[in-house]
Formats: sequence, structure tokens, C-alpha cells
Amino acid sequence: MSLLTRIKNALTPNRLHTEIDEELQSHIDEAIANGRDPNEVRRGFGSSLHHRESSRDAKLLPWLDSLRADALFGLRQLRKNKITTAAAILSLALALGACTSAFRLIDALLLRPLPVAHADRLYLLTRKGLNFNGVYGVFDGTEYPLFQIMRDSAKDQANLIAVSWNKREDITYSASDQDAEKAHVQYISGNLFTALQLQPAAGRLFTDQDDVHPGGHPQAVISYAYWSSRFARDLRVIGRKFHFGATIYEIIGVAAPPFTGTEPGTPTDIFLPSMMNECATRSDCSWIRVFVQLHDGVPLEPLRAQLHANSHAFQVEHAKGFTGVPPEKIANFLNQKIDLDPASTGFSDLQESNRDPLTALAALVALVLLIACANLANLMTAQSAARAREMALRVSIGAGRARLVQLVLVESAWIAAAATALGALFAWWAAPFVVAHINPPKDPAHLSLPADWRVFAFGFVLTAIVTLLFGLTPALRASSVQPVSALKGGEDPHARRRLMHVLIAGQVAFCFAVLFVASLFVKSFDRLSTQSNGFSADNILALETVAKSAQSGVAWEQTLDRLRNVRGVDKVALASWPLLDGNGWNTFISVNGGPSSPVLDYLLGISPYFPDTMRIPIVAGRDFLPTDPANVAIVNEAFAKTYFNNDNPVGKSFQKSSGPAVFEVVGVIRDTRYRNVREPITPIAFTPLYARGKVAPDNDPSHATFLVRNTNPNPQSLANTLRQEIFQANPQFHVTSIRTQQEVNNAQTVRERLLATLGVFFGAVALVLAAVGLYGVLHYIVLQRRRELGIRIAIGAQSPAIARLVSTDIAAAIATGAFAGAALSLTASHAIQSVLYEVKPTDLSVLALPTIILAAAATLAITPAILRATKIDPATLLRID
Repeated sequence: MSLLTRIKNALTPNRLHTEIDEELQSHIDEAIANGRDPNEVRRGFGSSLHHRESSRDAKLLPWLDSLRADALFGLRQLRKNKITTAAAILSLALALGACTSAFRLIDALLLRPLPVAHADRLYLLTRKGLNFNGVYGVFDGTEYPLFQIMRDSAKDQANLIAVSWNKREDITYSASDQDAEKAHVQYISGNLFTALQLQPAAGRLFTDQDDVHPGGHPQAVISYAYWSSRFARDLRVIGRKFHFGATIYEIIGVAAPPFTGTEPGTPTDIFLPSMMNECATRSDCSWIRVFVQLHDGVPLEPLRAQLHANSHAFQVEHAKGFTGVPPEKIANFLNQKIDLDPASTGFSDLQESNRDPLTALAALVALVLLIACANLANLMTAQSAARAREMALRVSIGAGRARLVQLVLVESAWIAAAATALGALFAWWAAPFVVAHINPPKDPAHLSLPADWRVFAFGFVLTAIVTLLFGLTPALRASSVQPVSALKGGEDPHARRRLMHVLIAGQVAFCFAVLFVASLFVKSFDRLSTQSNGFSADNILALETVAKSAQSGVAWEQTLDRLRNVRGVDKVALASWPLLDGNGWNTFISVNGGPSSPVLDYLLGISPYFPDTMRIPIVAGRDFLPTDPANVAIVNEAFAKTYFNNDNPVGKSFQKSSGPAVFEVVGVIRDTRYRNVREPITPIAFTPLYARGKVAPDNDPSHATFLVRNTNPNPQSLANTLRQEIFQANPQFHVTSIRTQQEVNNAQTVRERLLATLGVFFGAVALVLAAVGLYGVLHYIVLQRRRELGIRIAIGAQSPAIARLVSTDIAAAIATGAFAGAALSLTASHAIQSVLYEVKPTDLSVLALPTIILAAAATLAITPAILRATKIDPATLLRID
């Protein structure tokens, strides 16, 4: 045997190296014994290392050649079965694309660290404990004077950074208020850019010296994204001025990308010094979030305890000014604990409101992926069964197990590669599509969804895992084939069928779970969106209006009269803000001079004709009159029940804990929802927005919302006309936002609508995948048993018997999977309870819906195969065999 032959046939690298060394040494010894010069002999044969390297090439090149051959053969096999291949690729592409889309969203909103230095050292200061209503909660708002105390106390241990809520505000770059435009504005402490080690793209950024004196720093820094979109990166923006509120600000710099603030999903356009906010000196206004950036090596717990001590002392002093608040409520307030929560990814309301929905989304797409893998594993198992004789012949002529595994995995890799390409396109489209539906259209979410190494790494790992999941088992089974047994039909011809039944049961279980969750989301959305809110939102336009200065009731009433004369307008009224827009104003109430009630009451300033405009029935008393004084009120039925024991409260009085005014009840209206559609009906007192030409107490007369009910089914058709009429009636008024009341209502159900839509979509995908799997398996079983079925038909078996014979095992697998899916769904349903509304997972209708849908889909999937089995012609089949 030659040296090259022995190299090729060596079994292991160590054995190969030993044989090479021995062979070389024997040749060298033989040459020297024949009288040749030893040095010349050694130069001629070369070193053993050289031959070892050559041996590696001798092993590598044949393996690469076999890999190339398997790739070409696998491609031909896939092209040979075009329909099956296309179905496999499309189903897997949809699953991979859905998973990647979900990862992009979750990563962008919940996982991706802020693009700042030492993001891992960032913490958010929160208060945890009971609120005034005795309900446990987590509160992230802090008063600015308290922030200053804590900042100075902890300056040697951490940087404390103040950041206000990001709000969409009106700004103007000209003298005319009619040229106002929207921008996201955020107040920040002067040390933010320095602490986070951020650099300017143009001009300069804030320092501590730019945030010292209240109202003394009318400067602004804009984000790079806003600079690009609004000013096309014009360097002349430095020094440009704009109007915001009653102040003129000068732009001094542009923050470098990619930093856009600390709220993922809501990028900041304009940063302002916190000392420019009117609440900067108030101890009763919680308007900022506090981020804590630990210095290197500083322990967390001692700092938390120190900040808690600062906060508790501050709140004790602040509580001394509470009037009319029950002692137990004050105790709840003072017992709240300061905590430091990790905030490397920033913090936003969008994060918190969509954390549970995105988690549910991830669970849904994971189940869809498992269904796709089970489906593909079934297809590959069926294909390997059909190719059993081919594999047996390959083994007979010397193919090793590793080579057969490689052959089948290469075919799986082709499917995975094609599916990955299509899935990437789907993920590229789907993620932005979902983001567009997270927030209302008036203020959509803006998430950074880059296709960077994080996304590529996730996609690569996912594809590799999926390829192994659906390809490895068939590959191992194919490689373990016994030639003699396979050529005879196999030792256990039912083994593959049992495996496929197990996979079918798994598919059905996962599909049931997806349909179950989808039905919960749909039912929850339906109940939330169709429940009565106590008023009619049809044909109402809400025009939020701001005045340059406080306006008297006469000015507001004159504008109302002008709008009533516009063609197409039915009713007009004013309110401090629309119902269900999320705003709230509450206080404690005392009746007849008694102690304050432990229940918080909500208040809303309104004008006359508000109940008529909103179509809220008056059940007792009357509406407001333009001549009413400021201390009258209309209450809802819940108010009457809570404070007057359900007696008629008209003519009776109550007092707010926040002021000395005594209000006389002049009317009672039906219950309505106040802040959002998820909260129960609460006591509400409606007070005059204006009275006798003067401003009503405790209301801000510089802004209000005109509520206009139109006769036109499309209220937006009057939007521009009404905006112009308001300005012409009073040039002091500026309309900042125009929405229909239905848009306001719909904004309350964005999360539920998103979950219902995605649930239905992924439920449909899961159902299609499961149905394809059922059809493919039964089709394979009929083909495998066609000889047996033909013989049974030949000896007199009727169609019902053939149908039962073919479908009994599949029906059992489906039933088993459905029961397993129901058990899985009920066990895991508590995980999504927080995103449901008045829906119980144990409701019969919730369980019945996926059962009925699965039964219908299974019937449609297995019927063609049953019909094919009953129409087998025994004579033709036996003649072919």
C-alpha cells in the first residue's frame, strides 16, 4: 500500500501522524543503509511536518469536494419537489421573519443600551409604596428642589441627572403664532451631556453653568436627527431663535448622533435647561425623572439608603402643608421607599406600556416558529422515508454515517438559507409596520431599528438552531438505515409514522395555544372598545386651544358663539380637556363641613351645553347657565352615591380639600369614564370653566378645548374652517391640536388593538402551518400504505372503513395535541393576565373558539387525502407493482 493511500484511509489525525512518521523513517533508514548520504536523504524526503500538512490537505480537499457534490445534489432534490420545497421555504421564512421582527422591536425598546458612556451604571430613582388610594405602585416623578438636595448629597458617589417627561409642544421660528410647529421638548439638568460624555456635532452643549438661575438661561440644544430633518444640517442654525411659550430661546448647539434622549421610542428634538421650567422652584410639583450614574466602585445600597433619607426628610416637611387630607393617606405617602432600578436602556412610558405586549408577542412568534419547525421536520421525515432505499444503497457502496448526515443537513441548509433571505425581507418590513401601530397617528413612536451586528447575530443563531431542529432528527434517522432491512421495507415500518404523529400532536398543541392567546386578545379588545363610556363620540371634533395670556369668560363665550354660527356645526362647548385623553385633576371632598372622604374625586372644568354636546343625559337638576357663579357644580351619579348616599344631591354642597370654596350642586348627569377606558367609573364633579366674565378658581384660563359636534359624518372636514374662525374671533387664541373624539377614544385601546391584530395574524399563520403539516403527513401515509389500502379495497372494504383506517391515528394525534394545547394555554394564561380586560381564560367561549377553528382546519386538511385513499384502484395499483 502506498503512502498516499495510507494517508487517505487513516481513521484519526493522531494515527495518521504516527503512520506518516514511521513510513518516512523507514524510507530514510533504508536509503542510508544502501549507502546514500544521510543529509541528502533527509533533504529529499523532507520533514514530517511537511507531510503532515500535505495529509491535512489530502483530507480537507476530498471533504470540500463531497460538500460541493452534496450541495448540488441537494439543490437538485429540492428543485425536483418544487411544491413541497416552496411550502417549506415560505413557512420557515414567515416564522424566521416574525421572530426577527419581534427581536428588533424588543431590542430597540427594551434591550438596547443608551448610546452613552457607562450606560451599565445608570439607574432610575423611583418611589415604591401605597398611593393616596392605598394601591401599591411605582412612581418615577420627583420634585426639582428634592433633586437638588440629593444631587449635592451624593456628588462624591454618583452623578444625579434630572430629565423631564418628553412632551410634544408648539414652537415657532417666526413672530406669528399661526406658523407654529410641533417638536418634542425636554428639560434636562445642565450636567447631562457632561456626565454621559456626549459630544457636540455643532456649537456647544450645556454645562452646569447653563442651569443655575430660575428663568435665567433661555438656551437650547437640538438633536442631530432634528437638525437633519428640520434644518438639513445647516450650520447657520447656531444662534437661531425660536418662541416656546412666553420665552425666546437661542440654539447654542447640536448633540452628536445617535443620542436622542433617554426615552426609547420618543426621541427628543429640543433640550432646554431645567431651570427654565416654571416648576423648577416648586416643592409640590413632581415633573422630572432622576437618573443616577454611579461612580466606579461605589456600592449601590448605601447610596440608595442615603437618597431615601434625603427624600423622606423632604416629604415630611412637604406634608406639613397638606390640608384636608386624611392622616392614613399622608402615612401612605410618607412610607414610600426610594429605590434604584437599572436603567441602562433608558426609561419611557412607551417601554412600560408595551413591555407586556411585546413579551406576549415574543411568546406567540416562538410558538409559530416551533410549529414551523415541527412542520418541516415532518416533511423531512417523510422525504427521508421515501428515500430509504437510496440511503440503503449509499450505505451498501460504502457511504459513512457522517456523510449521510451531511447530505441531509445540506438540503436543510438550502431551505434555511432561502427562508432566511425571505425572512429578512419580511422582518425589514414588519418591524416598522408594528411600530407605526404602537402610538396614535398624531404622535407616533420612533424606534431606532438598525440592521446591525445584534440583529445579524440573532438571525444567524436562530437560523442555525432552526436548521438543526428540523433537519438533525431526519438526518440521524437516515444515517442509521440498515441496507438489508431498508430494502425489505424496514424493521419497523410504523416507527416513522409514530414520530410524525408525535410531531403532529405538537403542532396542534402549539397552534391551539396561539389561537387561544389570540382569542383572548380579540375578546379583550372587543370588550374594551365596545363598552359604554357614558357619552357619544360620533361627529365630535376636539380643538385644543392655547391663549397667549389668561382670557376672561366673555372672550371664551364670544368664540363659542362664533363657532355656533358656522355651517355644519350642531353643538359647541368647552372643557379643560377632552374626556379620555389621559389628563386628570383630583382632590379629596368633604360634605357639610365634615372630614374629607378617603376617596379621591375627579374634577373637570366645563362650559354650559357640555352635557348636551357630549350627549350625556341630565338625570336631575339642570345644566350650567352663563350667569352662574363660580361655585356651582354638576356631579355624576357615582358622586351622588359616594358622598350623598344615593340621595338627590341637587341643592346640597361640598368642599374641596385644596381650597375654601363651597360648591353647590345644581345638576346630576349620567356616569361617564374620565381619564381612560380601563379605569372604573369614579366620582366626578364638573365645575364652571368661566363664570360672570371672570376666571373660575383652580382652573388655568389660558387653555381649553373646544368640543364641536358636527352634522357632517366626517368632522375633520370642518377642521381648517374652525381653526380660522377661532383665530378670527380672538387673535390671542392658537389651536395646537385637532382630533376627533373618536381618535381620542381609540388612543386608549392602541395596545389592545395591536395585540388583537397581531394575535389574529399569527393565529392565522399557525393555523395554515398546522393544516399544511396535517395534509402533508396524511398524504405521505396514504402513499406509504397505498398497496395495503388497495388490497383491502380489492377484498371488499368500503369507503367509510378506508376513511376510518386512514384518519383514526391522525384524529387521535389531533385530539391529543388539542388537549395538551388547552392544558398548556390554561397553565400559561396567568402570564398575560395583565394585558387583558375583563376576560377570563377559563371562559367557555375562549376555549371553544380555538377548538372549533382547529377542528374545521383539520377537517379541510385531511379530507383530500381521505378522498384519495377511498378512490384507489386496486387493479391499477397491483398491475403497477
